[in-house]
Amino acid sequence: MEHHERVEKVGIGIIGCGNISAAYLQGAANFPILDIRGVADLHAPAAQARATEFGVPYRTVEALLADPAIEIIVNLTIPAVHVEVGLQVLHAGKHVYSEKPLGTTTAQARNLLALADARGLRVGCAPDTFLGGAQQTCRKLVDAGAIGQPVAGTAFFLCPGHERWHPNPAFYYAQGGGPMLDMGPYYITALVNLIGPVARVSGSTLRARSERRITSEPLNGSTIAVEVATHVAGTLEFVSGAVVSIATSFDVPKHRHSPIELYGTEASLLVPDPNHFGGQIELARPGEDWRAQPTEHGWAESTLRSIGVADMAHAIRADRSHRASGALALHVLEVMEAFQLSSDTGRHVPIASRPERPPMLPTLQTVRKTTAPWRFEHA
Repeated sequence: MEHHERVEKVGIGIIGCGNISAAYLQGAANFPILDIRGVADLHAPAAQARATEFGVPYRTVEALLADPAIEIIVNLTIPAVHVEVGLQVLHAGKHVYSEKPLGTTTAQARNLLALADARGLRVGCAPDTFLGGAQQTCRKLVDAGAIGQPVAGTAFFLCPGHERWHPNPAFYYAQGGGPMLDMGPYYITALVNLIGPVARVSGSTLRARSERRITSEPLNGSTIAVEVATHVAGTLEFVSGAVVSIATSFDVPKHRHSPIELYGTEASLLVPDPNHFGGQIELARPGEDWRAQPTEHGWAESTLRSIGVADMAHAIRADRSHRASGALALHVLEVMEAFQLSSDTGRHVPIASRPERPPMLPTLQTVRKTTAPWRFEHA
């Protein structure tokens, strides 16, 4: 058992102080095991601002990598350099936890995991929203047979594009960006957590425009080049036999699709938005209306973006596997990469990797009130 009163803190450094770093630092405050020992960014003013905002030390990248008290570096850089920075972290002898995706290609990502394996170090990767209360409760329902055998499903992320709100959205449309690599990790990771790994992918892709006009500040009115597909659709065939239709898009003005629906032999399940930790779960059996299901797991709030790092820290102390693993992230990346390959070649693409589903977190009913649901031991 992992009692927070007795577990030695794990030193954490953060490299990359862009938009998402605030969510990580805010979430980290919920987990006593995480000791934030510094934040760094190649753009020093960004790191200094975050350090001041959250009362943590400002450090250089070199200082973080050299600090023996830091065990995990959280890599929040842009996707194009996730692997490059991750390799630096591993060469410095530290574990790395990366923002999604693990890399822009599976070939790069495999190099990262190979070096970690050779050095006896860990790789973790976002998203960690599948550890939130809503997704974990959906996992419990599926595992308990509430929908019977999963047969099919749908998964949709559709929006008009991130240039409407992000202060510097160009990387979303550069190589390594696009709606599948940006948002697909949430949906595919949630599906793998619920029904297991993917066996085969078919896909079609579209780049609707060659440039986009930014409407967010401070770059309102400027244009950015589009280098990647901005609408990606296809089918996921799971090892279990289930078939799920998926679409991710930066080209849809508005829609009425649910984020994820699963259809089983006994019932259908409405799964909340996997970009969040909570949300309303609903179940319907043949001939019945949708019925709300209570959330039975903790951490259903929206500010817990560091839960995967905390689980990794506890796993290091307990000498067990961590849930938001490099192997899981590699599988998700291989699946996402397969959509473009399938579209380009006009054929199904088999998926080689076969990660195990991460162990489910304990339910609220199985966690003692004195230690609360932040504990991450196996259920």
